[in-house]
Amino acid sequence: MRPVACGACGNQVLCEKFSPAHTQVQWTGDAAEACPRIRARVAAGELSARVRSCDALRESIARAVEDGALTVDGTRESEQAGGRYATVGVTDG
Repeated sequence: MRPVACGACGNQVLCEKFSPAHTQVQWTGDAAEACPRIRARVAAGELSARVRSCDALRESIARAVEDGALTVDGTRESEQAGGRYATVGVTDG
């Protein structure tokens, strides 16, 4: 898994691309506090565990794929960032 930082808020997640349409994302435990978009949805009453993604983060992941920092097959070597993560499978639409 590769660390990817959101270009909008800097929140870091771990990602792996298994195909162009399937991204595995491990969110940090404090994503609801670090990401203003997720924080706003939680403040509106949505459970943080139900917030599957953020448009800015999706764009950052797509950019990491385009730049070659995150490969679609997920085999590129990487160092994992420390911290607590929750795994979420995201199907790109």
